Amino acid sequence: MKKIRVLCVGAGNMGTSHARAYYALEGFEICGIVTRSEASRAALNADLGADYTEFGDFYKALAETKPDAVAISTYPDTHAEFAKAAMDAGADVFIEKPLAETVTEAEEIVAKAHATGRKVVIGYILRHHPSWVKFIEVAQTLGKPLVMRMNLNQQSSGESWLTHKNLMSSISPVVDCGVHYVDVMCQMTRSKPVRVSGIGARLSDELPADKINYGHLQVTFEDGSVGWYEAGWGPMMSETAFFVKDVVGPKGCVTISAKDAGGEGASADVDAHTKTEALRLHHSQLDAEGNFVKEDDWITTEDEPDHDGLCLREQEYFLKAIREDLDLSDHMADAINSMRIVAAADESFRTGKTIEL
Repeated sequence: MKKIRVLCVGAGNMGTSHARAYYALEGFEICGIVTRSEASRAALNADLGADYTEFGDFYKALAETKPDAVAISTYPDTHAEFAKAAMDAGADVFIEKPLAETVTEAEEIVAKAHATGRKVVIGYILRHHPSWVKFIEVAQTLGKPLVMRMNLNQQSSGESWLTHKNLMSSISPVVDCGVHYVDVMCQMTRSKPVRVSGIGARLSDELPADKINYGHLQVTFEDGSVGWYEAGWGPMMSETAFFVKDVVGPKGCVTISAKDAGGEGASADVDAHTKTEALRLHHSQLDAEGNFVKEDDWITTEDEPDHDGLCLREQEYFLKAIREDLDLSDHMADAINSMRIVAAADESFRTGKTIEL
């Protein structure tokens, strides 16, 4: 079949991994690389061992390459503008999470996809992770309501802290990372979110006065389930409890037991953020004497893919969506739903009020 010509926009951690996937997959052919930095474009070409045409301007690249697909791995403040332009040019779109900077912009992207008939796949990498799929499946056996506890704090310095500060110019940590884990919560409960509260703090004088680098959200669902998510970025963040992924229900609990990936010094390692290593399933049933009936089960997940492997799976799904004309309506609706929750948490922090959805 004819290869899908893809324009790669952005060459950070995610953009580089996605470009590696396009390079490796037979169904894609990279037709250009777009970044604001000449050095990053050259670095990506060197990483791939290739000589793809480089652009500093997205719109020039779009006009000259006329791609079949556009992969957007830039900061969120460009997502809506780039995605809509790509669809107007006849291209399908892969776009990194969060879908946009605001819920309104996210809705505009989805509306454009429906109007043009173009495919839009959002980079919810955990949806393609076999261990996280299993985590969700096991959580759904624990009864209702569920209590979902998750966080991803990242201790950063040097280039990583600079990247975080650049990201925070348009979006807070709890919004940027939170959409992943809120999406997981929504899959676990399959219930309507009804109420959100949020808190936050500015922990560095290097940030503008209106920006925060720590946030915490609490969400309540219609079925009585509740969840919290915590995210903080910066050199001051603790390594002690950066990795909590735990779900409790009436029948017991399931926990991601990432002993190595959640250990000392791992919070800045993007490969560690998705590793599970094992799931620990605890059963709550007691016998007549009040003792546990069953010992905990350990579900091993040693064969899980690394970060580049997960990005490859995402791009395989993007290829499948285009080739097989998949209906992505639910996929896009779920992305907007998770955006609404994290945006409400941000509003709650700024107003001091609980937000009814």
